[in-house]
Amino acid sequence: MSSFGKPFDGAIVIGGPTGSGKTQLAIELAEHLDGEIIGADSQQLYRDVPVTTCQPSAVERARVPHHLIGVLGPEEAMTAARFGERARQAALAIQGRGKRVLLVGGTGLYLRAAIEGLFAGPPADAALRATLVAQAEALGRPALHARLAKVDPEAAARLSPNDLTRVVRALEVHALTGIAQTEHHRRHQKHAPQVHWLAIDVQREALYARLAARTSAIFAGILVEARGLAQRGLAAAPVARALGIAEALSHLNGALTREAALLATVQTTRRYAKRQLTWFRAVPGVAFLPAMTLDAAALARDLRHTT
Repeated sequence: MSSFGKPFDGAIVIGGPTGSGKTQLAIELAEHLDGEIIGADSQQLYRDVPVTTCQPSAVERARVPHHLIGVLGPEEAMTAARFGERARQAALAIQGRGKRVLLVGGTGLYLRAAIEGLFAGPPADAALRATLVAQAEALGRPALHARLAKVDPEAAARLSPNDLTRVVRALEVHALTGIAQTEHHRRHQKHAPQVHWLAIDVQREALYARLAARTSAIFAGILVEARGLAQRGLAAAPVARALGIAEALSHLNGALTREAALLATVQTTRRYAKRQLTWFRAVPGVAFLPAMTLDAAALARDLRHTT
């Protein structure tokens, strides 16, 4: 059972894929509703890559207070559980000032961790895990995945047979508790606070065109930030996982031309956006807002008197 309901009761959650317009909508809504924004983006947490991660500008942050944006050093790692704790602390502080909480971002697991807390599950059983891994090596990963499908078909549908770590964990949870991991998550979510889940819906081809244009516009800045990381010996640090940094480093190292690195960044960003769309479309109760007809003032009127 989650014990973290109060910080996000009545919060507005704005999700959607990268490049869909979450930042602008959130700022306008926050201005209408006297709110503050908590970022829920695993890459925007890092202060060394503001251009690469499309962080809100200084002007935008002056309009509305933002939290958990640019707060990590390059070598700091963040987990969903740790993020959830920090987000709940920020939400309580915002509520203490009498402001509305807006949780905004595209990292689904971070959104869930902040709102609901995470289902921890039973402690790892090293012997059981070793047995399951050995079975995967002997029989093949599809065989282990098929076994999962028998005890937790929803988890099996969500996980690739090649995602051995998560397949093993799901089987481990079932073996140790007698209950499917999916059912544990479902029971856990029943205790979640009531929030207003919104997601921006962009037609895929229009989104891809927008991402290509945005990436082209900021790629010079990505190269500058990637060069700065490399010069500081941070090419393998957590911050370097930001979209575009690996491709930029490949160009700086002479492995890719600038054009090839740009194209690779566009493709990587598109794949990431596709995964985000899939995740948000699976969220129960999410209200999708067509990107072409967003009206923050009208939306604020609908939300103003909700708790």
